[in-house]
Amino acid sequence: MSMDPSQENAQPNQGLDLSAVRSKNMPADQGGQPGGAAPGAGGAGGAGGQDPNAVAVPGLVFDVDESTFTSLVAISDRVPVVIDLWAEWCEPCKQLSPVLERVVTSYGGRLVLAKVDVDANPRLQQAFGVQSIPTVVALIKGQPVPLFQSALPEPQVQAYFDELLKLAGENGVTGYAAVGGAEPEPAGPAHPEAEEALSKGDFDTAESLFKAALANSPADEEAKFGLARAGLGRRLIDKEPADLIAAADADPKDVEAAKAAADAEIASGNAGSAFNRLISLIRTTAGDEKESLRLRVLDLFEVLGADDPAVTKARTALMRALF
Repeated sequence: MSMDPSQENAQPNQGLDLSAVRSKNMPADQGGQPGGAAPGAGGAGGAGGQDPNAVAVPGLVFDVDESTFTSLVAISDRVPVVIDLWAEWCEPCKQLSPVLERVVTSYGGRLVLAKVDVDANPRLQQAFGVQSIPTVVALIKGQPVPLFQSALPEPQVQAYFDELLKLAGENGVTGYAAVGGAEPEPAGPAHPEAEEALSKGDFDTAESLFKAALANSPADEEAKFGLARAGLGRRLIDKEPADLIAAADADPKDVEAAKAAADAEIASGNAGSAFNRLISLIRTTAGDEKESLRLRVLDLFEVLGADDPAVTKARTALMRALF
């Protein structure tokens, strides 16, 4: 998320209450802190007991072939399985595979990566309808979920995996992969200094603290949530929501105006309109404009949270618009 030095000393929009944007969605058993301990971490079955949410895997990254592929179905009942379909001769595959491995590992067991050499396993290539490689798909409860083709930059890969985890959660797939029976690491703690800065409208400090937290722990949900709110607040500094919405309504094809209006609608409590506006444009744009709209939708998903009904509905519409 870009930093705008020209607004370092700007005052927050006094009509914007970022502290309440997602508070109603926080799970009660986490005390309102999405960065609390991972479900089951520390042995849900009692001291020294097996975590009932954990599923044994040979590693967070492992190879599969036609004879072992069926094991992924059972794993995908508990943990989303990302599948990297590649070949030795494929240069983009060689660029993408290390990125996939790095990002999957950063989630600490909330995802696993299964690698399939399509030359050695042509029936798997046929089963997934792979026309070109690299192709990345996922399994959730045994059902395939298309993700992307071609080598993408690491931030885009992580954005896809963030959405995959939210989709998995909506379908009850919330377990953790345990390598050799190990328990998953607890997630990071809350970030009170960043939250205090955010509540005061000090978006520079809040962004800096949340970004530092994410640099140390890329899967820190609380930091992602905080960073998204800080970005929303920065974008709406000294803006009048009604003016932003009116400008976008006057020119429905203006991508930047649509993004600004969607921000205003999210802050005003009209999430459905915000997502309809952006996703409608995604269907009619291409290239950089389409990607910027997709990223803004994902950012606003973070602001509201995975359990917000508007997010659940919009995620389905977004997947249809993209695929």
